[in-house]
Amino acid sequence: MIWNSCGMEKALPTIESTRVLLRLACLDDVPEIIHYYTDNKVHLAPFEPLRFSDFYTESYWCKQVKEALDDFNTDRSLRLFLFEKENESVIIGSINFRNFVRGVFQSCTLGYNLAEASQGKGYMTEALKVSLSYVFTELNMHRIMASYLPHNQRSGRLLKRLEFVVEGYARDYLLINGQWQDHILTSLINPHWKLA
Repeated sequence: MIWNSCGMEKALPTIESTRVLLRLACLDDVPEIIHYYTDNKVHLAPFEPLRFSDFYTESYWCKQVKEALDDFNTDRSLRLFLFEKENESVIIGSINFRNFVRGVFQSCTLGYNLAEASQGKGYMTEALKVSLSYVFTELNMHRIMASYLPHNQRSGRLLKRLEFVVEGYARDYLLINGQWQDHILTSLINPHWKLA
């Protein structure tokens, strides 16, 4: 069991690869989360929803950290922050599995981002490989869906490397950076899914 500073006792996943560590945040991480998003504000803006001023505040992130822990505990999402193993106090990205749907669907959606300074080093490929494996093996999801902006070819190539299959093109799909934007829809199926 891991006792975290959010006041909850729960066995939380720590997902590791050769160079990266992924885990849910706790309250002690809030200053670093704010630092990560502040430092990468311009870099991430073209790919994310508009961020209002409260997004960069301690009160906002304390609430988000608690919600993420509750959502994991109640099987609604898994929101992970990405750290280099050589410096586990600095966040270099995030990977979010959200919108868990069980029953006959057994699926979720995937979103991710990476610090500008960490681009092109293979960190996200490495982190996604181990986190996708965790979601398929430990959470027993059958389908993971991800979408990307047509002009974001870096993200498209990443998903292709991970064997996501393009399933369609959605017009005005998400409100990104203040504008409705088209997205390419992809998915990855768990070949080892088991009926629980």
